[in-house]
Amino acid sequence: MTPMTNDAPKTGETGAPEGIPAATIIIFRNAPDGGAPQVLMTVRSRNMAFAGGMAVFPGGRIDPADFELGEKVANESNGALTTDEAAHQIGAVRETLEETGLALGLKGDITAKSAHEARKLLEETKTLAPVLEAFGWELDLDQIVPFARWFPQNEKIPRVYDTRFYLANLGTGEVDVSADHAENTRLFWVSAKGALDMAQTGEIKLIFPTRRNLERLALFASFEDARAQAEAIPVKTIIPKVDTKDGKPVLTILEDAGYPVTSELLETVARA
Repeated sequence: MTPMTNDAPKTGETGAPEGIPAATIIIFRNAPDGGAPQVLMTVRSRNMAFAGGMAVFPGGRIDPADFELGEKVANESNGALTTDEAAHQIGAVRETLEETGLALGLKGDITAKSAHEARKLLEETKTLAPVLEAFGWELDLDQIVPFARWFPQNEKIPRVYDTRFYLANLGTGEVDVSADHAENTRLFWVSAKGALDMAQTGEIKLIFPTRRNLERLALFASFEDARAQAEAIPVKTIIPKVDTKDGKPVLTILEDAGYPVTSELLETVARA
């Protein structure tokens, strides 16, 4: 299990806005043409209150059941994971299965057929523990790597998510994925640079954190490169702040968190 370094104030501390806990997995696969690695992205339903119509990485909010299972995992980890971190990793695994049909962060007799059946059961139970029991699977959280944490503390945003980002690798990626058509309407594989190019031409829309993460991901020639940087740079909570540059308001982030672009004109930032 990969621990996560975190220097953020605790959610709900006095003077700090309370964020909705959330998690997402940036899923890599080898490009079929041998080019830059691809990542899986989803286009959220326009009916969603947060980031409706935007292209994002699969993920979602952490549920009470994730914390219940997280407490058990943390107790068995001999201090490698806190309950809070375990719950976020479990939530990321659950959301990935629910939104894409991919069984990541799990081990056991996992086939395309069993993953499909597990997804259907998860749609009914809404929690991961019954799925693990039904299929005889176990969590394998070493498959996912802590990468980032974004917490936009802005009272003007109706839903403020405190989101942890993880990395995982499918290797050849010879698997089927399908949108759930509830929260997302489209799933597609694309290189990080390809996604940025799609945003440039207006084919997709990106919110500020997704754009910054794609710029960071575009630095890597492989999943191994991404993992190496993620393990070398401790995860710091990124709280975007408004600053002024050349007389214009810009949205800025930390300079030492691994991101090649750390500011954007406020007028160009896409709103969730």
